[in-house]
Amino acid sequence: MDSCKLSLKNMIFYGHHGVYPFEKEFGQRIEVDVDVWADFLTAAHSDNFEATINYVGIYNVVQATVEEQSFDLIEGLTQAICEKITGAFQLQKILVRVRKPQPPAGGLMDCAEFEIYREL
Repeated sequence: MDSCKLSLKNMIFYGHHGVYPFEKEFGQRIEVDVDVWADFLTAAHSDNFEATINYVGIYNVVQATVEEQSFDLIEGLTQAICEKITGAFQLQKILVRVRKPQPPAGGLMDCAEFEIYREL
């Protein structure tokens, strides 16, 4: 079976995730990347929307998870996103990456990032 990858890069949301109370109360920017591997060749050859995985559906799953739920850890948020996407779409593999820009770590840093890669 052929495997092709669809990527959604740097989706940006506002969520209330973190261990500290101020993170839950005030929230912060959360960035998410999702790569999914599946058989997209039928869609590629036919140019038929019905033959592909609608990336808007993936986006909506990520958005709802980030904006409507609250997690202490980006690990828990990443796991929830991964489970919801794999439950909704027929995939071969998935990679979900979640970033929390400028996390409260006591010093300057670009981001904290966690990823899950799963072969299904």
